[in-house]
Amino acid sequence: MMMMLMLKNLVGVGRVGASVAGGVGRIGGGHIGLHASTAVEVSALHSFSQRSMSTALNTASLGLNEEQLEFQQMCRNFADNEMLPNMSKWDKEGELPRDTLKQLAELGLGAIYASTDFGGSGLSRLDASVIFEALSTGCVSTTAMLTIHNMCAWMVDTYGANELREEFVPKLAAFDSMASYCLTEPNSGSDAASLSTSAVKDGDHYVLNGAKAFISGAGESEVYLIMARTSDDGAKGITCFLIEKDDGLSFGAKEQKLGWNSQPTRMVNLEDVRVHESRIVGGVGKGFNLAMSGLNGGRINIASCSLGGAQAALEQTTQYVKERQQFGQPLASFQNTQFKLAEFAASLNASRLAVRLAASELDAKSSAAPALCAMAKLTATDNCFDIVNGCLQLHGGYGYLKDYHIQQYLRDLRVHQILEGTNEVMRMIVAKDILS
Repeated sequence: MMMMLMLKNLVGVGRVGASVAGGVGRIGGGHIGLHASTAVEVSALHSFSQRSMSTALNTASLGLNEEQLEFQQMCRNFADNEMLPNMSKWDKEGELPRDTLKQLAELGLGAIYASTDFGGSGLSRLDASVIFEALSTGCVSTTAMLTIHNMCAWMVDTYGANELREEFVPKLAAFDSMASYCLTEPNSGSDAASLSTSAVKDGDHYVLNGAKAFISGAGESEVYLIMARTSDDGAKGITCFLIEKDDGLSFGAKEQKLGWNSQPTRMVNLEDVRVHESRIVGGVGKGFNLAMSGLNGGRINIASCSLGGAQAALEQTTQYVKERQQFGQPLASFQNTQFKLAEFAASLNASRLAVRLAASELDAKSSAAPALCAMAKLTATDNCFDIVNGCLQLHGGYGYLKDYHIQQYLRDLRVHQILEGTNEVMRMIVAKDILS
């Protein structure tokens, strides 16, 4: 509750949107440079309170309590002023904006749903979904890295021994250390229980050998939650280890990706890496359950990022079709355009409702949560990609140019249908629940 009040106070102190016209933002501290693109793009940088009053275009605020509305406004203003103007630059240069992530941690967003015991903000999964959606309007890729870091902070805080929590949660909450989640391997993707990275006990240490693939933040993160096999007992033989970068990890070359370019992706290699048994998170043989528990929330988080990307794309496209003239009239005057916008808005709203229901059930520790998280991730990531793709189509050839943000939202959202469990696996989870 103390951290919640702190966040609430920060909203009052750091309302960036109020001074956009003057080029200065309280949260960012300093001059805000607008993205050098088009008048249509720049028009998307209005403060949250000045946005279209359309109900259909602004359902993100409906049903939220006063505190959630304040979190949302703070994060949307931060996204508009500190992230959106830099989104293209971060993508082009493959730059991890640590300073921006540090700023977000100073607002209490480094360990959003970790408990307040060691510096977490103690907010709910629904609160986190609202926050991640709002931030993703400014940069999906950077917000997605923040979600992964938050998932790791929560896992350490929830399942780690008190000594481990006391040592690491404060650093993660402050973003003095960044965390990466390491489950996937070169030969173990959707079939996560088949992972082969080994951890062999040697006195009061374990010696780890193996490799992890497609790891967000690898090489930049200071903390790694690594799932390794401590026995041959299938899923029950997997244990979670907290390993620091300097414990002997090595990293592959930076992957060249379609999207998510503001965060690095590399292989994590373990060759006779020695880790003390005190760095086990959750107990020996509990790693797979921890991994799946983390992924339930991770699916909500990544679905929320899809919502934010689609929301921004729809807002920018609505402005574009009002201004773009063809055949002597705005694109918005054509019924086809109107019907498309209506379909996009309805699909986005339905996706948001699915995500928020799943988040609420996860908060309630409901037995329905795993299936609902899978349904929400499947629905939101598929629908939101289709929305952004449709928005690009309404931009015509301009949507294909990097002068416009639409193509980046498209590239960044595409991977959401793959990670945190592919959408095919989401269908398997839901079908298993139906037939059980």
